[in-house]
Amino acid sequence: MKIARFTSGDDPHYAVVEGEELVVLTGDPLYTPPIPTGQRVPIDAVRLLAPVIPRSKVVCVGRNYAEHAAELGHEVPEEPLLFIKPNTTVVGPDDPVVLPRYSSEVHHEAELAVVISRMCKDLSAERAGEVILGYTAANDVSARDAQRSDATWTRAKMFDTSCPLGPYLVTDLDPADLRITARVDGELRQDGSTAQMVRSVAELIAYASTIFTLLPGDVLLTGTPAGVGPIEHGQRVEVEVEGIGVLGNPVLR
Repeated sequence: MKIARFTSGDDPHYAVVEGEELVVLTGDPLYTPPIPTGQRVPIDAVRLLAPVIPRSKVVCVGRNYAEHAAELGHEVPEEPLLFIKPNTTVVGPDDPVVLPRYSSEVHHEAELAVVISRMCKDLSAERAGEVILGYTAANDVSARDAQRSDATWTRAKMFDTSCPLGPYLVTDLDPADLRITARVDGELRQDGSTAQMVRSVAELIAYASTIFTLLPGDVLLTGTPAGVGPIEHGQRVEVEVEGIGVLGNPVLR
């Protein structure tokens, strides 16, 4: 099932994507079984939103692709390298990524994102599938100069608009070998696969759940393949994950 969150000028709604149309649903799929209302609207007649706004947090994984770690001069860490983005970083398709004034070197990072369906703590990797609602595409926008200079990644990773998500939430998807790409003004920058991840989705969920409780609507970003690079005012960055779609955002200063 491919789920969209959208607005047509009123409150946000959820819908199932069927071709070029949206079949509107009642309620929020995180908390209630999706029931069609019978209403259909063309996709091009609405504004797509981020498929989920985390109630709590976005959990991100650094250096989970060996070639990406190497391109930045790092080794793959012995344990997953986690950091948090607040929910104020999340924007949706076609929303602008606003470059922070304190940075002159902001990079795109195309990623597969996992949406958590229910509360869990100290979960085993074998049971991780039980808490996955679905998958979407993400861009872990990063102020690289601040990442190098600061002791923490707060300014580098946690600024407003630094976590575009979308365009859809896909519930039936095997994350083991999905192509991930990033394009800037049509130029291919990143071209990798989730098969290159050092640690799998299940391993990452299990590890994160040993540190803090995962809540419904939490989002897990699983790392980025090699090829990250700068984005500048006036450009458009597009992240595509196989089976999910294209997440495009303009870049503004």
